[in-house]
Amino acid sequence: MPTLGLVASACGGAEKRLLPEVAEPAVRRGWRLAVTFTPTLGRWMDATGAGARLAALTDLPVRHEPRLPTEPKPYPMPDAFLFVPASANSVVKLALGIADNQALTALNEAIGTPGVPVVVAPQAAAAPRAHPLWETHLAVLRSAGVRLVDPVEGPWTTLLDLLDAG
Repeated sequence: MPTLGLVASACGGAEKRLLPEVAEPAVRRGWRLAVTFTPTLGRWMDATGAGARLAALTDLPVRHEPRLPTEPKPYPMPDAFLFVPASANSVVKLALGIADNQALTALNEAIGTPGVPVVVAPQAAAAPRAHPLWETHLAVLRSAGVRLVDPVEGPWTTLLDLLDAG
């Protein structure tokens, strides 16, 4: 069973949409979920109970805190990654190679691993998108082989089609 690295950051709707629009359909398609949240989204998901509902879909730990150096990695590199929703802050950090939380660490490692597809769906307001470097950051990610879906129209389930298609 292939493993999907499902990564999400703190954006409006994540606590309501991630489970029914991505996680449950991914499991139905045969993906094993390796879920990682940014620290802020991890707190949101825990507070709403959405984190526990998502954890029930996988045999792997749902992560939002880093492991100690003495602890082994909880699972090998996933076969593919989907980052939805990706906040403007996280997109910029990813483009710059900043890995200051568990979610960005996993994504940066994936981008550096040949043969691991990475799909990123930014969810950013007009003001961050108007920043003069926004398009530069997106271009950097594209040049690294990241597939960007910007903006996502309709249900997030459509993003799984990009991974299923290879």
